[in-house]
Amino acid sequence: MTLETASTVSGSPFNPGRVLVTGGGSGLGAAVVQAVLAAGGTPVVLDLDISRVTGVKAFAVDVADRAAVEAAVTEAAETMDGLDAVVTAAGIDRCGALADVPADQWEKVVGVNLFGTVSTARAALPHLVETHGRVITIASTLGIKAVADATAYCASKFGVIGFSHALAAETSGQIGVTTIIPGGMKTRFFDDRDEQYKPQDDSRLNDPERVAQAILFALSQPRGCEIRQMVIAHEEEGSWP
Repeated sequence: MTLETASTVSGSPFNPGRVLVTGGGSGLGAAVVQAVLAAGGTPVVLDLDISRVTGVKAFAVDVADRAAVEAAVTEAAETMDGLDAVVTAAGIDRCGALADVPADQWEKVVGVNLFGTVSTARAALPHLVETHGRVITIASTLGIKAVADATAYCASKFGVIGFSHALAAETSGQIGVTTIIPGGMKTRFFDDRDEQYKPQDDSRLNDPERVAQAILFALSQPRGCEIRQMVIAHEEEGSWP
């Protein structure tokens, strides 16, 4: 699948419209921003660090701060006169045994990955209902397969999947909800980890652009059709199945 095929539906050009992307300053979020631009859409970014964001509207926000998220989503929607989609790509990790990871850092992972997803979706919901828009939540293969020394991350991503499924049921017929479950990607996500927790073979990491294309494909579905869940990973991904 290429951006060209992801940006067409039944041979007609597809424009994703106004797409709010959390974590859009780097990694998968930045790849989504570029994919939206390439398809003719208008992205807006929410990220703690927006120093690398150029050419699009961006808000410096800690997505674990519910009030800040609500204010930023409201301002973004007003600036663009509505929203057509939200992609919750912001995510962090703190590796280590439960007894070794400080409680505040453990809770911060859940705050960003799970509560940040919830706060963004909640704040965007009235705008998405108006446009029959879509929420794309970003889980992980570690949201369906748990591993040691990742209790915070696994808890948060298992939570994202459960939240997404419940939100899809709750908003059926009003908005679309898709859960993207990516494997490891070639991003800066692993940079601040201890060496023992870094991938030893990055050839088995997927390119974030591939995942971004899958997200565009989910957004491109015609009204009445929803891709509810998608696992996308390198063909030799070790964390799935």
